Amino acid sequence: MIKKNRAQIVEFIIHKVGNKYNSTRNVFSDKTLLFDEGSYPLMFNFLLKSFTNLTESYRFHHHADVSLNEMNSYSQSLFNNEGDFIEVSQNIVKHLFEQSTSANIKTGDVMIVRFADIEINDVLTDAIGIFKIENKSEFFQTYIEDGQIELMLLEGISTKKLDKGCLIINTTDAEGKIVLSVDNNSYDAQYWIKKFLQIKPADDSNSHTKNYMEFCASFSEEVIKENFGKKQQSEFLANTVDFFKENETVSVDEFKQNVFEEEKHIELFDDYKKQYESEENIVLRNQFFVSDKVLKKEKKNFKSEIKLDTHISIKIDVDSPDAASYYLERGFDDEKKMFFYKVFFNEEK
Repeated sequence: MIKKNRAQIVEFIIHKVGNKYNSTRNVFSDKTLLFDEGSYPLMFNFLLKSFTNLTESYRFHHHADVSLNEMNSYSQSLFNNEGDFIEVSQNIVKHLFEQSTSANIKTGDVMIVRFADIEINDVLTDAIGIFKIENKSEFFQTYIEDGQIELMLLEGISTKKLDKGCLIINTTDAEGKIVLSVDNNSYDAQYWIKKFLQIKPADDSNSHTKNYMEFCASFSEEVIKENFGKKQQSEFLANTVDFFKENETVSVDEFKQNVFEEEKHIELFDDYKKQYESEENIVLRNQFFVSDKVLKKEKKNFKSEIKLDTHISIKIDVDSPDAASYYLERGFDDEKKMFFYKVFFNEEK
């Protein structure tokens, strides 16, 4: 989603956020932090690497007026140089603290960062990053004492994975300011996305493609697999991927006519779609542009492996829609009283 080749950290400060539920308090820094030559590239890459491959973006929202969204206001004041960076960063942590209304919400270190020259959609701009470290990693530190090498156990921040983070980009489109978010500890979906940031998915091809592919995966698992078996599930998923690959724009009516052969399957699809939209509180578009990068990412989540209780698995390539129907047959052996699959092939690879 972003390119960080020319980006740089301009201001950096770290605070600790408590939890109002268990009466742990915030701890605030009163000055920004400077990095040495060794720690700067490690911290820079740690903060931004999770955002370079994101396909989904968000926009601020508020039930009354988006200008009343706290994070929208705090970020805008920093972009406009209308507020002191340290003071605004402390207010951001106070706002985060107010959302910790249960014992599940973890305390942690909160890094507030101003970036310059973040590239998005071929434009260089600045961004505000908020990153929360909820888990610490244990590591051993060696040291020399009285000529002897000793060992101690320490705890610190791992550079491998960011727990929670967002980038508020100083650029807008028709829907508002662009916001990117990652959450690798999604123990409370309401806490970070809906309460702290108050953001919603952008109304774009990335979001539409992701929503529809997730819906198709759910339909294949809960309806097709349960009623018609794993082979037909794999065929449906492969046909879905093939249709998305072959069409720049998805028309749901055309999709159904191409993917399903029987009217009863279309009826099941339509009924499940209504149920899914209600349960997930989303609206699936009947026509939308396909996002190739989302398609490439989401198809990896399609389960196309048939696992048998005889310790044999058959993996079907979702990029080959005709494979399951042409080269795989399912039957029942009266002598053994067992189901079987017959697989056709020319040679082993």
